[in-house]
This record gives sequence, structure tokens and C-alpha cells, in this order.
Amino acid sequence: MSATAEEVRNRTQELLAAHPPAATSPADFLRARFDAGLAWVHYPAGLGGLDAPRALQPVVDAELAAAGAPDNDPRRIGIGLGMAAPTILAHGTEEQQRRFLRPLWTGEEVWCQLFSEPGAGSDLAALATRATREGDTWTVTGQKVWTSSAHVARWAILVARTDPEAPKHRGLTYFLCDMTDPGVEVRPLRQITGEAEFNEVFLDGVRIPDAHRLGAVGDGWRVAQATLMNERVSIGGGRLPREGGMIGKAAATWRDRPGLRTAELHQRLLDLWVEAEVARLTGERLRQQLAAGRPGPEGSGAKLVFARLNQQISALETELLGDDGLLYEDWTLRRPEHVDFTGRDAGYRYLRAKGNSIEGGTSEVLLNIVAERVLGLPAEPRTDKDVPWKDLAR
Repeated sequence: MSATAEEVRNRTQELLAAHPPAATSPADFLRARFDAGLAWVHYPAGLGGLDAPRALQPVVDAELAAAGAPDNDPRRIGIGLGMAAPTILAHGTEEQQRRFLRPLWTGEEVWCQLFSEPGAGSDLAALATRATREGDTWTVTGQKVWTSSAHVARWAILVARTDPEAPKHRGLTYFLCDMTDPGVEVRPLRQITGEAEFNEVFLDGVRIPDAHRLGAVGDGWRVAQATLMNERVSIGGGRLPREGGMIGKAAATWRDRPGLRTAELHQRLLDLWVEAEVARLTGERLRQQLAAGRPGPEGSGAKLVFARLNQQISALETELLGDDGLLYEDWTLRRPEHVDFTGRDAGYRYLRAKGNSIEGGTSEVLLNIVAERVLGLPAEPRTDKDVPWKDLAR
């Protein structure tokens, strides 16, 4: 029988009584919270959850926030929380789940995503990184790109080609890669913002034990779909308060700068405020409908809206600031651990939002997904779908 809100609340109070936040180190408190099943209440018992409805998670979060309990800095470990964890839950062995989920959630091990390549971004299935098997070990060689957090990550989710004779979608296998292993090299990629939040990663004969393979050999595309769908939900469906995120910054600028107001800017702000509120409420409903690790194509729609709104809102904010909208606080080459949209200036938000329509699946690809899987429109012709990967033009 599923836990009730009262049972979850009582369990949270028991955690606080046994581990008072003021007298417990953040790391010890987070481990105890995971072991109490209050990390992800909708996950299975023993894996950070209680087999409870996802809708009860806010009950836990509110009780802990009121008590001053530490959180796990979700922005820093967003790839692990939003992409690696649900994929490991859906496709990992029991041993893999018990090894990786706890330190992932507590933030003791940061994750990154080794998917995109210089010649395989939007067409991810065309990737060329090779993995060859030698007994119980795989040797991986190739290059990945646009890898957020690779410079601080301990682990990576990795898709590599294990059968070049098969069509591109069927010759892939999914691995968990130790970023500290010999043969892994991380290089920074400087962005339009001046910082290097992204990286390129070179894999030169990296050896991965077969025990770190996720899913069956050759089934990497299906496993990767779980990651990609969760990624779009985590990017586009994040939980925000009313007037939170980018629209909150634009609204604050409007209130602080009465001398720059015009009727046209006012109408644009109102239109975007309404759209942001609709997106926020739609995201709440989407999260309520999700089953653990198995979101549908609706997340692609949420991510589409997220990218468009961020770009439109940040553009409006720079206009509201007048000449100050041209300023940018820091061009120093920094290596941030996460994106900080609301803690930086408007110039940063305007520049960084340009990447929202590329990362996590380009808007063009997501439009195809929505058209085919949500609206039921005919799929685009794909002449290379059944051609062996080795025979494709590259």
C-alpha cells in the first residue's frame, strides 16, 4: 500500500529528530535522508524512496526546508539527478542501482553525459566512438563534445558503437564510464559568455568493465532514449515558484526602471509573463504524470517552450535595461560547475540563453518528436535507417 502524506510527514520528522540539521554534517544528513527513503519518494524502497506517489515529494521538501536542512545542491549535480539516475533505475542491475544511486543523490559523485560528438549531435545515432570487447572488458576510443561538468565529474553516462555492421540505431551500447580512468582527457570549450562550462572529452583506449554496461549489448539506443526524455523534462520542466526564473528577473527590472517603460514593452512583458505561468503550471502537471524513469515525448514540448521563452524574456530584459543592457560583468575564463541564470547579470542571461535551443536536443529535432509522437503526423523519410553504419557517408 502506498504511503500517505501524513506517513511521509511523520517519517520526515523522525529523520529530523534523529539527525538534527544544526548538529549533523550536511553529508551525513543527506546520506541519512537517502536511507530513510526521502530522497526520491517515488523510487523503490532501499533506493532512496518509499514507492510513494511522486506528488508527495513537495511534502518532504517543505518540511526539511522549514527545519533548515541542507539540500544536495541540485544545480551542481543536475545531470546525475535528471538523466543518470532515472536511466540507472530503469535499465540498471540491482548491483548498479545500489552502487551508484546513493552517492549520486548526495552529491558525493558528480556525473556528466558523453553523448554528442563533432559529427553526431542532432543525429546522435550516427556517433562514431567505438567500443570493442575483450573478455569482460570494453576498450573505448573516440571523441565527445559539448559535455557539461566533465571537468568536475567522477562518472559519465556514455554511448558507444559496438557493431559497425548494424544500422546506426542498432549497433550502440550504453556504458557507465569512470572519468578518472587512464585515457580520459577533458579540454575546456570557451563559450560566447566567456566561460567554459562545456568541454570536449577524448577517450583513448579507456577500459570499461562489462559490469558497467547498462542494458544489453546493442540496445544502447533504447537505453539512451530514457536518458534523453528525462533530460528534456529536467531542463524544461523544472519546479519554479510563481514568477520564478527568468520572468521574475524581467519583471523586477520592469518595476525598478519606470523611466524606460513603454506601452509596447509593457504588452510584451504581460504576454511573456502569461506564457511563463502557463509553462510553469504545465510543467507541474507533467511531473505529476511521470512514472519513475519513463517520461514520454511531452517533455520535448516542455523543453521547446523553455528555450523559446528564455530567449524572448532575456531579450526583453536587455531592452528594459536600456544602455545598461549592453554591459557584461565578467569575461574571465571561468570553469563553473553549473549554469546560473538568475544569479548573474542580464548580459549573461541574454548570451547564455542562445544555447537553450541547442542543448538537450535541438529545437528542430524536438519539433519532429512532437509532430510524430504527440500529434501523430507522418514521419519524415529516413533513407539511412536500415543501412549498416559502416556504409554511411561521413
